[in-house]
Amino acid sequence: MGPILKVEDINVYYGSIHAIKGVSFEVHQGETVTLIGANGAGKSTTLNTISGLLHSKTGSVTFMGEDLAKVPAHKIVSRGLAMVPEGRRVFLQMTVRENLEMGAYTQGGKSVEADLERVYQQFPRLKERYKQVAGTLSGGEQQMLAMGRALMSHPKLLMLDEPSMGLAPILVEQIFEIIQNLHKSGTTILLVEQNAQAALSVADRGYVLETGKVVTTGTGKELLASPAIKKAYLGG
Repeated sequence: MGPILKVEDINVYYGSIHAIKGVSFEVHQGETVTLIGANGAGKSTTLNTISGLLHSKTGSVTFMGEDLAKVPAHKIVSRGLAMVPEGRRVFLQMTVRENLEMGAYTQGGKSVEADLERVYQQFPRLKERYKQVAGTLSGGEQQMLAMGRALMSHPKLLMLDEPSMGLAPILVEQIFEIIQNLHKSGTTILLVEQNAQAALSVADRGYVLETGKVVTTGTGKELLASPAIKKAYLGG
């Protein structure tokens, strides 16, 4: 079976700045794949291009065999591609439950109770706080809520943009444990993360981005063991 997501030779510009330079990679069903690299390497720009918020001058992004260039950004979620954006972006004035219900809008009015229960099993903290207004949650709880909201759309691919950003080390550990559990339950994940150690520890495969180019690729284990990667990203 071919890849669920295939990114081929994308080139993305911000005005005259060439932000993404000929990036290609793929994600297969059931994999966790990570894009790592320093701040400004082009990781988030790549995700935003896949989700239709930015456009590539060349190449293609194919998801489930369909060229996403022909799909409007607002329809990409209904194709089964869900993104948890950097900075979480939950609806701060709404309750936890209302936020989760917003994630199910592509399900066309079907009962969401079973889906809510599924999310509460993954994130027991959200069940405890389901009546609470999202703006009063901690950063870690808001990250769990953003992930839970994305899962409500039954994604075929879950994209996570910097899920550990701004979180205390203990919460980072919790978030990566959740990512591992999602992976074990069969969720296909594309993870963008500055915390290379944590990302490579949970990933089947990784791609290293530097100034908009893929410079290295390998399994999570291979990249963790690579002296060059250790020196550049793992403080080794």
